[in-house]
Amino acid sequence: MKSLEEMNNVEKAKLMFQLFPSEIPQLLEFVKGVCDTITEHEDIERKRWQHGIVTFDFWLSLVRDIATVVKRYGRDLHKNRQLFGDQLFDGQLALVMAHCLNLYTTTRQHPNQRFADAVKLLFG
Repeated sequence: MKSLEEMNNVEKAKLMFQLFPSEIPQLLEFVKGVCDTITEHEDIERKRWQHGIVTFDFWLSLVRDIATVVKRYGRDLHKNRQLFGDQLFDGQLALVMAHCLNLYTTTRQHPNQRFADAVKLLFG
């Protein structure tokens, strides 16, 4: 097995899936909700945008791409770690997914502290 420093985001996502498969359906529902909120309230989100490294339009395109993946693959993402990792964490989509993971585990106390700790370790 590779060290954590040697793993890319796809590999980290697959490991997270393998260790916590029961967390994936609720996580994906949360991700869908985040994507829906951003796209439905685009004007408000655009005004709030403060991330100088990427433009809001770029972020929005990533959000839309993730929403498309979640809609296209649906429950298959719950069952297949390869599909989960490859479709949601490849390339720059990992920026949005890491953001969603951190929101998911930090905006409220996540009931599975081990999962929250793993997210922080892998994507924090």
